[in-house]
Amino acid sequence: MRLQDKVAIVTGGAGGIGRAIARAFVAEGARVLIVDIDDTRGRELADELGDSVRFLSADLTATHSADAIRDAAVAAFGRIDILVNNAHASTQAPLVEHTQEMFDLSFGTGFYPTVHLMQACYEQLKATGGSVVNFASGSGLTGMPTQSSYAAAKEAIRGVSRVAANEWAPDGIRVNVLCPFAATEGVVAWRERFPEAAAASTAKVPLGRIGDPETDIAPVVVFLAGDDSRYMTGQTLMADGGSITLR
Repeated sequence: MRLQDKVAIVTGGAGGIGRAIARAFVAEGARVLIVDIDDTRGRELADELGDSVRFLSADLTATHSADAIRDAAVAAFGRIDILVNNAHASTQAPLVEHTQEMFDLSFGTGFYPTVHLMQACYEQLKATGGSVVNFASGSGLTGMPTQSSYAAAKEAIRGVSRVAANEWAPDGIRVNVLCPFAATEGVVAWRERFPEAAAASTAKVPLGRIGDPETDIAPVVVFLAGDDSRYMTGQTLMADGGSITLR
């Protein structure tokens, strides 16, 4: 098992990609603190996965939530080896219709929690030579229409991840970024609201389909979290069917 006895925090872990990551981590021997605002789905997943999992209901926008999450993981499992910053909420609209509230939502649920959790978990990750997996998006790389606040927050995550990768490399902490394209609840809602844009995006996927969170995305996160990627840091990986090729 590639993550045997490692302890992971997964934000947004009750649904979509986060749920798939939690299942994959447990299958690979990890113990996982699932963090989500959705109590019902979080507890259902914890019941499904058993003693290797704890669920913490937490609002990532709340003051000191990062410290509470770190403390819950240490209290439950004694250490932190892996931090997966997956949670993010946003609203889609053309740029001229974007409001301050839309930007606040995207940065408040995505960028700032990512930064605060990295800061809060630093000492634990240093002690274990841990791995951080942050999430960005092709929306930011390509400037996808209607995605202003989401794209901006995701590119900010990429920027701070590169800084952390350089600063924390001497401590043995690796920080990498994953950009997925998968049929999550958010993508399904976006596809329903903007069917033409969604169809155009899918048509550009060389592999011809939208990814599956369980079979296409979670295994890449397992790779980034574990020792198979021990010589990788500061990288952005695309799990998007070949849609974007980074140079």
